[in-house]
Amino acid sequence: MQLIHADIVYSQDREHLAAHPDSYIAVEKGTVKGIWPVIPEEYKDVPLADYGEGTLIPAFSDLHVHAPQYLNRGIGSDLLLAEWLEKCTFPLEMKFADLEFAKLAYDVFIDDMIANGTLHACVYGTIHSEATSYLIEQMDRRGIKGFVGKVNMDRSAPAELTEDTERSVRETEAFLEKFGGNKNTRPLLTPRFAPSCTRELIGALGRLGQKYGVGMQTHLVESRWEAEQARLLFPQCSCDTEIYERAGLMDNGPVIGGHFIFPSAEDIRTMEKYGGYAVNCPDATVSVIAGIMPSGALLDRGIKIGLGSDVSAGHHIGVYTQAARAVQLSKLKSFYEPDGNRPITFPEAFWMAAKQSGELFGGVGSLEPGSVFDAIVIGGLSDAARKLSPEQTLERFCYIGTKENIKARYINGQAL
Repeated sequence: MQLIHADIVYSQDREHLAAHPDSYIAVEKGTVKGIWPVIPEEYKDVPLADYGEGTLIPAFSDLHVHAPQYLNRGIGSDLLLAEWLEKCTFPLEMKFADLEFAKLAYDVFIDDMIANGTLHACVYGTIHSEATSYLIEQMDRRGIKGFVGKVNMDRSAPAELTEDTERSVRETEAFLEKFGGNKNTRPLLTPRFAPSCTRELIGALGRLGQKYGVGMQTHLVESRWEAEQARLLFPQCSCDTEIYERAGLMDNGPVIGGHFIFPSAEDIRTMEKYGGYAVNCPDATVSVIAGIMPSGALLDRGIKIGLGSDVSAGHHIGVYTQAARAVQLSKLKSFYEPDGNRPITFPEAFWMAAKQSGELFGGVGSLEPGSVFDAIVIGGLSDAARKLSPEQTLERFCYIGTKENIKARYINGQAL
């Protein structure tokens, strides 16, 4: 048992923050026991970590991030998607055939993700099994709750990144078998996007999903170019999601669709049917994708939405920055396309970044009693002339904070 003293903020529900100023939270065996304004008598002798005027919040979840692209963050963001893949992304991903290079890149990626308060993540590797195996091993060892995918691509890519279909399936199955029993970070099927996969590969991945009970992450209607290519290459399907549904890839576990910017009515119905997560990646949206997710409309429809840094299309690995950007872009969307769209609120954006996404990782993303205690402490955000409330501290952190404002990090109740 341990006690922590701080201002405490988490999502009460989608539209409201719950705040407990100057309060005490009890954690036992990695789980929140309760929150009180004064220490209960029975806990008087429990060890106390006192963060003074610091603010305790749930750790963040990143539902769409490309670990191999970490080295490209902040570079090439003036290009649109197809050219950006050709000139920036694919050349970098080719280098992950070298395991020693991959180890250097993935170690610093994991370090910076944790430093920025992201303790749960859905991560793309590359087609390279050895490098992606190192990534999932290290994330699991560090206690990050999440999913990692060995990317599948057997067409529409440079020769060095185009897999033989049978080998792609064989190596993916070996990846599932080797890491399916991981404690923290587990494998997830990862067809990069429909244009990079043949019908044969998509079908084989669907059979693997059924055999191993494994879900899928991919890019869904992320740009008009991608959506058009998918329809050309899969003419029997009317939309992106139908490609994966026909293959049986949406039946076996979590479905996580990056971007979901230009969904058809059928795409929305399919995500609704399977409880899939649409991932809003605001920085990437304004960098290389040229579209804005209709997040307010999708939320009102009941679609689950998480947030993603989408490094390196997004330039900052801190998901807290994406909470602020999500609010900003929803305003632009509703201003320029008012029909059916609305701005989202900051509480909604934070809920997406923590509590809603936390459902994927088993009871994280909140500080309610019974929650897994994955949390961070933030501070140094008030001004001498004005002390912020806990809610204001959280909001300011998401807009102008940095990892230097994170004073402590906890996974399963253990300080890092």
